[in-house]
Amino acid sequence: MRTDSSPGTLPAREHLPAGNAGTPVLDVVIPVYNEEKDLGPCVLRLHDHLKRTFPYAFRITIADNASTDTTPQVAQRLEAEIAEVKSFRLEQKGRGRALRTVWSASDAPILAYMDVDLSTDLNALLPLVAPLISGHSDLAIGSRLARSSRVVRGAKREFISRTYNLILRGSLQARFSDAQCGFKAIRRDVAQVLLPMVEDTGWFFDTEMLVIAERAGLRIHEVPVDWVDDPNSTVHIVKTATDDLKGVWRVGKALATGSLPLDRIARPFGDDPRDRDIQDVPKGLAQQLVGFCVVGGLSTLFYLVLYSAFRSFSGSQIANALALLVSAVANTAANRRLTFGVRGRGGAVRHQAQGLVVFGIGLALTSGSLAALNAASSDPAHSTELAVLIAANLAATVLRFLLFRAWVFPDRDNAGRPESSPSTVVAAHNPSSQTYPTGGYQAYQQQPYQPQGPLPQRIPLPQQQPYAQGGTTTTQFRAGEAADGTWRDSTMQLQPVRPHDTDPGDPR
Repeated sequence: MRTDSSPGTLPAREHLPAGNAGTPVLDVVIPVYNEEKDLGPCVLRLHDHLKRTFPYAFRITIADNASTDTTPQVAQRLEAEIAEVKSFRLEQKGRGRALRTVWSASDAPILAYMDVDLSTDLNALLPLVAPLISGHSDLAIGSRLARSSRVVRGAKREFISRTYNLILRGSLQARFSDAQCGFKAIRRDVAQVLLPMVEDTGWFFDTEMLVIAERAGLRIHEVPVDWVDDPNSTVHIVKTATDDLKGVWRVGKALATGSLPLDRIARPFGDDPRDRDIQDVPKGLAQQLVGFCVVGGLSTLFYLVLYSAFRSFSGSQIANALALLVSAVANTAANRRLTFGVRGRGGAVRHQAQGLVVFGIGLALTSGSLAALNAASSDPAHSTELAVLIAANLAATVLRFLLFRAWVFPDRDNAGRPESSPSTVVAAHNPSSQTYPTGGYQAYQQQPYQPQGPLPQRIPLPQQQPYAQGGTTTTQFRAGEAADGTWRDSTMQLQPVRPHDTDPGDPR
């Protein structure tokens, strides 16, 4: 929430006062499949911890995804005995499907999940959700690979985990440290925009969600955790690793081809100081300078190679003109995409035409320098010609950057966008009246996106009525149940993304 509207100050956010809540602030989801032995002790331990240490109202939701043992009966018994516990049954398997279904139906502002084995020490739960409650961050994850984490597990799982995260860093440029730790949280307003874009319904769900969020510029908070491996884990490592690698390939391909509509969730939440007109601070100047220098250095090398090649069969003036023309076209295209962030074909011809005008100015500088050199020496050495051209190109480069920024690409946010096209925004969310498509970003691409309202604000959670701990109780709704009492089972509406998602032999 902005507390000072003056353009010279950065926005501040307020923390939700402790002890004021009506609807549960936190909904902790425990996805389970055939966990009849561990479910009861897990829920009792988690409930006791939250009751003693968590300063807000909470709910624990058991998401049973197609268990074939007595897990559903255990979940129902816990729901009957503990007011803060709710159970939800899905008839299709997949941890990602369970989380997306329950999170999409929950009314809690903060959504979290943890594995039923409680391998992660629960003392990390409050630090996990605190930045989300305060409005500082959009997602939060526990990390077993942080420097200060304390982890007890076998060498095999340690090797697999670190190898997988190295693959993510190398292929998807992920900067978060641990994608697989079963200890994560997300704000509900963020989840409503992000979850429909996540295609996977299994164990890769976490990774895909984090990659999309990070690429869209959302803020991910990491918490070092104390973690003890569960030797009785039922996860099939080989199959899970194979499916994860397939998911990495699919998401990487979508990012490379631009088919992932990141612009629909890019920085929609809160008051971003980068979007404000702060005095005496040009927008994006530092980033543009770095990009322009990199492109300029590569273009200069390309130009010198071309000049040397053309000089072998033509005069210096012709070789300079040809080399500068070819490198100028490539330089304009590279700066358009990389330095000034213009995407798409709109305005590309105009930008190249303006770039040729800038090229003409550079040609005049370099040709004039060569003419002056030839006037001073009838037969200058090739190395002397290159030195003169480098000096002239440096001067032309400074002028080119100024012209690119002020004339060719004057507005990085709107450049390349048709004047009649509205700016991309994200609609405000009304869970009671709005539905969200499932099936990942492919489903999004099948229907045009229409802005429906102002940007949702990533602000502190609203103050609510005191949560009753004694004789009075608050109204609780089962995940998927609306306030009017009607049951909306989103499980039945989910369609499998891939045929094998409903394979009864799936070990997950």
